[in-house]
Amino acid sequence: MQTNLLQNGIRAIARIGSQPDDSEELRVKKALVTSSVFGSFFSISLFAITYTLFDAQAVGILFWGWLAFQIINLAIQALVPAFYRWFALGQLLVFVLVTIIRMIVLGGFINAGGQVLFVVIVPLGALILYSARHSLYWFLIYLMLVAADIAMQFYAPPSPLPHGIQLVLLAISSIVSALFVFGILFYFVSQRDLAFRLLRGEQEKSETLLLNILPHDIAAILKNEQRLIADHFDAASILFADVVNFTPMSATMTPTELVELLNEVFSYFDSLVEKYGLEKIKTIGDCYMVASGVPRPRADHAQVLTRMALEMRDYVRQHEFRERSLAFRIGLNSGAVVAGVIGRKKFIYDLWGDAVNTASRMESHGQGGNIQITRATHNLVKDDFMCEPRGTVNIKGKGEMEVWFVVGQKSNVTLTPAQPSAPTDAPTAARR
Repeated sequence: MQTNLLQNGIRAIARIGSQPDDSEELRVKKALVTSSVFGSFFSISLFAITYTLFDAQAVGILFWGWLAFQIINLAIQALVPAFYRWFALGQLLVFVLVTIIRMIVLGGFINAGGQVLFVVIVPLGALILYSARHSLYWFLIYLMLVAADIAMQFYAPPSPLPHGIQLVLLAISSIVSALFVFGILFYFVSQRDLAFRLLRGEQEKSETLLLNILPHDIAAILKNEQRLIADHFDAASILFADVVNFTPMSATMTPTELVELLNEVFSYFDSLVEKYGLEKIKTIGDCYMVASGVPRPRADHAQVLTRMALEMRDYVRQHEFRERSLAFRIGLNSGAVVAGVIGRKKFIYDLWGDAVNTASRMESHGQGGNIQITRATHNLVKDDFMCEPRGTVNIKGKGEMEVWFVVGQKSNVTLTPAQPSAPTDAPTAARR
């Protein structure tokens, strides 16, 4: 209960003079200034009482006046929030003025119990309220006051305060000044650490988002260099997969149902991409595109992509999605490609070349539930996979081509063989 009251009291003090439309930076500045004023009440009152009790009436009156000024100034700040700039400047000037007057009346660093140490609040306050450059001027004033106070100690008359009281006041001055400096540094270090944690969190989010768009190697290049990304790969394999009869099916579904269905299927495909270390290029409507051998070349590019194609086919065969059975046409081809990043906004890592176009044709001229490959891919995978010749097919833009269906891995002959031809709808509009 007492802890809550203390915390609420501190928050109330920090909010003095704050306005709803204040920026976060201004709100922090006001809180630091008002907190420092409240913190000074104890030390000012202590010095005022001490000098009054030991017949140093002039200095005692000075400190009582300073205390009254602090209370009045704080009340004005609470009632007139727009007074903040004058309130803050007044605090800095009064610290300096009181120190100068006290030096004239008492003189000496020891005689005054090291009160000049309090003036360290001035350059620190200027650093918070104004620019770093302006705070240097206030710091020079602080150094001059300290030097003058120490020099005056050699010419000052004996202090009216007993030696023991002087030492106590010196200790209080040192402790209070140190507490203020430590409090300011603690606050800013904690804010810096918080900012770094938030920055690291945002960097991790940005990194994750970037890696969801671009391959790791390409993202690393773009972060460190401003150059065109364009590479040629002599040996790569490309896969296209497309939902059979997607257009009439989508007409019977709500937008949300359609997106959820595609997300469910494609999320599983994404897990296979990660499993086999491949590169998802993009989705075009209901078409899914994957590449193997880019941007990192690999000797088994055709084999590993064919293995993923088999898992895609079997997953779709064995599951229903929103109480619907789906069939995919899957097409593969292998060959040379050009890969790069295009665009300045919403950029994408993409592939170009005849091998890519032919892979797209393998899918669009394929059969539902089957994986169709070209001779180029067949020559690379025939020793590891069972392939069933489909014969010669007239491929748009390519003419007559000999193609095969991949049935399964030779080490796993229990896989379901190729299915009879399923009806096909028109190829996706955004086809290559």
